[in-house]
Amino acid sequence: MKRIANPESSSSSGAKKRRREKEEEEIGCSHAANEDRGKLSEDQCHPLQDELTFSDTSVALRMMRAQFPRIEQSSVPPFILQSQLYSSVNDRTQVDRELESLRREKVVRVFKLNTGQDDHAIIFLDDYLNQVDRIEKRMEEKKQSDVEVFKWFKEHVIDSRLEPGIRHDELCSLLSLGGTVKDAHITLLINAGLLTRQLIDPDMYWFTVPSVGKLWKGLLQGRKELLSLLKHKRHKEMFLAQLEKKRLRFSPLDMRFHIRDLIGSGHLKTFQTTSGLVVRVSRD
Repeated sequence: MKRIANPESSSSSGAKKRRREKEEEEIGCSHAANEDRGKLSEDQCHPLQDELTFSDTSVALRMMRAQFPRIEQSSVPPFILQSQLYSSVNDRTQVDRELESLRREKVVRVFKLNTGQDDHAIIFLDDYLNQVDRIEKRMEEKKQSDVEVFKWFKEHVIDSRLEPGIRHDELCSLLSLGGTVKDAHITLLINAGLLTRQLIDPDMYWFTVPSVGKLWKGLLQGRKELLSLLKHKRHKEMFLAQLEKKRLRFSPLDMRFHIRDLIGSGHLKTFQTTSGLVVRVSRD
């Protein structure tokens, strides 16, 4: 497998810069291919082996955003799992450090997923705000009352509260910067799928991604299906080039999405052979 070393000298730093510039150029090509996916066959896409690792977290995020699978009748914005970042950038400490920087710079938001596991999704802030705008517009078209809360939510809550959760009193305090807060405002945010109460503490909310529930179910089923597929193979392994062409029956997310996820979470591992990169189950 192609590995990317951390820079230790000015020459290696220059090499890393050139590598990053090349990756950023390829993101544009990948995004264009994603927009026109209906006209492209899988064989015309870059092999996953060629795009499995990146020089830094920002490049990896943008590439995976561009490659996010198109899902029919879904308004969910492209999201990247934190586990996928761990499979795409060799240094986990680097991922954590750069992701925190991007979060504080308000480039991305991190959401705790309700999968029953320690899963986190990363969404570019502009994509998330666009989704909130679509929800607000839909509510206005339905003549829903109290829609002013969506503007308050964007301008005062999302802009200042960067963590995945928020306490009820803090939520009300921030919303009140826009106007007088009513219980109906909070209920509307919950019903719109932007907030959910934490089970262990009803005074705490998680920020959530609207309309994403079915995808979480597909995420869990896809993980099981992929692991089951490999466990039925001899030595519990397959060449990556062959595996990525397989189709999953129970997940709307594509095989690339799940391979990256399971490598990053440690359920799969890769190793290079003379015939190509191999993916193997690493734990039962």
